[in-house]
Amino acid sequence: MDLRQITIFDTTLRDGEQSPGCSMNLKEKLLMARQLDRLGVDVIEAGFPIASEGDYEAVIAVSDTVERPRVAALARCRKEDIDRAWAAVRLAKHPMLHVFLATSDIHLQSKLKISREQCLRQSVEQVAYARSFTPDVEYSAEDAMRTDIEFLMDVIEAVVEAGATTVNLPDTVGYNVPSEMTRIFAEICLRAHRKHPELVISTHCHNDLGLAVANSIAAVQAGARQVECTMNGIGERAGNAALEEVVMALNVRRDVMHFQTNVNTEQLYSASQLLTELTGVAVQPNKAIVGRNAFAHEAGIHQDGMIKNPLTYEIMTPQSVGVPANTMVLGKHSGRHALGIRCQQLGFTFSRRELDAVYRRFCAVADEIKVVDDRALLNIIRQEVPTVVGVESNCGPQVQAGAAMN
Repeated sequence: MDLRQITIFDTTLRDGEQSPGCSMNLKEKLLMARQLDRLGVDVIEAGFPIASEGDYEAVIAVSDTVERPRVAALARCRKEDIDRAWAAVRLAKHPMLHVFLATSDIHLQSKLKISREQCLRQSVEQVAYARSFTPDVEYSAEDAMRTDIEFLMDVIEAVVEAGATTVNLPDTVGYNVPSEMTRIFAEICLRAHRKHPELVISTHCHNDLGLAVANSIAAVQAGARQVECTMNGIGERAGNAALEEVVMALNVRRDVMHFQTNVNTEQLYSASQLLTELTGVAVQPNKAIVGRNAFAHEAGIHQDGMIKNPLTYEIMTPQSVGVPANTMVLGKHSGRHALGIRCQQLGFTFSRRELDAVYRRFCAVADEIKVVDDRALLNIIRQEVPTVVGVESNCGPQVQAGAAMN
């Protein structure tokens, strides 16, 4: 099967860090950059150097630290921004300048107070200026998905002629739905690649309607060859497309989407955990791929299926994303089978009658405390099966809520 390569452009340190509560200092950014390097992302957008002295210093430090990935610095289509960005990223082994300007009428008229003609001229001039420093220049048409498509095509053609090698088309406010992404990207890719077959067309989706990952996948299926995303989906407002979800969707469903990335998926969980530690912002328990419950099973029917064959309820292994193992959470939905196995792991073998007694008490306790950990289970066993009184909890491996059960 011929797999097409998708570039993963990680903007955790730039767009992601703009998320309220997710700011990182220089030391923390370096730790995250090293983990992103281990993860195998193709591009690390290290910051927006003109925004602050801290961002400027962080981009310099990341540029000096990582060698394999390209390191991008963001700049508005302004000479002073580009000068500052280049000064920060110029010592990177693979430096990249990422310049942007809004193209939608609502942004041009309400925010920038410029005409389409001025936008086009400014974009061309500043892309050419950025290209004078490095051959690796990305141009982003901010709010591209709400831009008139004919004007957008004019901008794309002009900036490519000026030297842009990647054109990024963001859904800046998370407005689109997948069918629109498919239609817009299919038309743009078809028209742009007729004249510029080597042009990389990129997607950058926000999650205001909860569709960032779906929209990114739709763009890829329609011809985009780069996805801009963040770990844990952090970012402005409702966040960005979650890197781990995009990568694993492409990985797991290669039967219908013939794409591959350079990401080492076994590093996903570590990257997610590190980001949580650095920012103090945890992902929701039911978050896909990296959430605490992503490979946890409480329902009795599910637990029974997992015990017999994990493929019954898991479409990927926990190990494939760096999670040590799936988890069996003992709660009110758990069945007698899962309870019996946990009791065996703790060193107890019960008759059917004894297990029935333990299970009845277990159900009553689970209704009150939600999750029954090993300590609570041992108390139940002592109450319902008097012959085990005095047996301590060191008779088997301890498993708390959410711990591993192979």
